[in-house]
Amino acid sequence: MPASASPHESIVRLSGLRLDRGGRTILDGIDLEVPRGSVVAILGPSGSGKSTLLAALTGELQPAAGTVEVLGSVLPTRNRELLERRKGIGVLLQGNGLLTDLTAAENVALPLRAHTKLPDAVIRRLVEMKLHAVGLRAAADLYPRELSGGMARRVALARALALDPPLMIYDEPLTGLDPIASGVIMNLVSRLNDSLGLTSIIVSHHVHETLPVADLALVIANGRLVFSGTPAELQASGDPLIRQFLDGQPDGPIPFDSAARSVEAA
Repeated sequence: MPASASPHESIVRLSGLRLDRGGRTILDGIDLEVPRGSVVAILGPSGSGKSTLLAALTGELQPAAGTVEVLGSVLPTRNRELLERRKGIGVLLQGNGLLTDLTAAENVALPLRAHTKLPDAVIRRLVEMKLHAVGLRAAADLYPRELSGGMARRVALARALALDPPLMIYDEPLTGLDPIASGVIMNLVSRLNDSLGLTSIIVSHHVHETLPVADLALVIANGRLVFSGTPAELQASGDPLIRQFLDGQPDGPIPFDSAARSVEAA
């Protein structure tokens, strides 16, 4: 992002986006702007295309049509340029992705060792800071098998923050967590977004846990973006499709077997 960029301009912009996988269209006609500094919730039922959209935001999946702009310009297609752009995008994966034979501190240090030439002493200090930010400085020497699900998720978050990315993407951050751990994670997402000046995109189907921390809510269903507005506007919507999703109704505009027909599980 250029130094002269306005703090209010979009950090992500999708225009006329169509995404295909396996010879079929998963999402089409997606137009979206994510304001810098905001927390955006991308919601939708399983199989709706949320993970496909995430793949487009990180450059893993190239658009069949339209454009994906992240951090001020269209995502590059050349590997070296794309890897450089990805340094500005932190991703918290569903399964955490922690290496089981490394301690929490060693897992957090991985991006720093892979992408910087910082001295070991500086890396150790940065790792301490990242673990402290997620409340796990005392767990630095523990292995993933010694961590609870919520603790492992926080270590993975510390690792995603290691390179100080301006954009954070959370892929189903509450999967497998109990209500207390879920509350801790969502509170942490909100606090870090404000304290570190981040922009956060939360891809989730956990509506009631995600909306309280979101500034903007988006709903994807039936291959398109069906809602964009504030969480309050979403909750007040009378659209039958929105109500089916929010209220968990088995019958309505969203087919129950849409996940089975989809080529990806969002």
